[in-house]
Amino acid sequence: MTPRVTVQTLINIAVVILGSFLFSIGVNTFMIAGNLGEGGVTGLAIILLYAFDISPAISTLILNGLLLIVGFRYLSRRAMYYTIFAVIMMSMFLGLTETWTIQSDEIMLNVIFGGLFIGLGNGLVIRIGATTAGSAIIGRIAHKFLDVKIATAILVVDLIVILLSLTVLTVEKVLLTVTAMYIAVKVMDFIIEGMNPKKAVTIVSEKPEALGTLINSEIGRGVTMLNGKGFYTRTEKDILYVVINKSKLVRLKRLIKKYDENAFVVVNDVNSVLGNSFV
Repeated sequence: MTPRVTVQTLINIAVVILGSFLFSIGVNTFMIAGNLGEGGVTGLAIILLYAFDISPAISTLILNGLLLIVGFRYLSRRAMYYTIFAVIMMSMFLGLTETWTIQSDEIMLNVIFGGLFIGLGNGLVIRIGATTAGSAIIGRIAHKFLDVKIATAILVVDLIVILLSLTVLTVEKVLLTVTAMYIAVKVMDFIIEGMNPKKAVTIVSEKPEALGTLINSEIGRGVTMLNGKGFYTRTEKDILYVVINKSKLVRLKRLIKKYDENAFVVVNDVNSVLGNSFV
């Protein structure tokens, strides 16, 4: 094993520990302290806590262990090792932070910061290729086979679990929990995709050569020229394709409008870019 791999592995382990710790703070210090619920396995663990006074540290370890047995075939060996480690760390931190509570008369503080810490924790763990098990495993399976965002898949599963919370929580508390879960998903999505997501821009213009040169020189981006043909007119056209940082999108649109007001432009979200050509 090379030193570089060893350093990266240590960094990943540190990220898993930090993510599990932040997740546990969100659950114990804010969600449970505010008598709120959660989604996924943690949500089921909280239901068991409210109904039977079973510690989430114990119930999450057991439930996540069962899910790992079912879901190990859908994870790579690397992801499996990190996930097992994350499950152990999460259960340990849930036990260590069990008495950490913040008493507040403003329940929205629990909602906002609970969602924030849970989203940060989940996002950090998922970003390095692991999961916190639970619905996160289902999320990764859905991402692999259905090509949906991990965060979106987790939200759907979590909403199903949160409906079960109606057996131990009031409707008001459940609605507040849904708000916290939404915050967690948005934060997690932000952590996973990064601070500066990419946009794919397709441009159909009468001046493709000039626009391509301008994009390359003024925006500093590589441009791919594709061959296209109009369906009705059968006229052949050169189509420009460029992947760009979101922060430069407005500048690109202004450039296109300035040199070809009639250009047809389509902008799509890009979740991942591999290779140096589009960096």
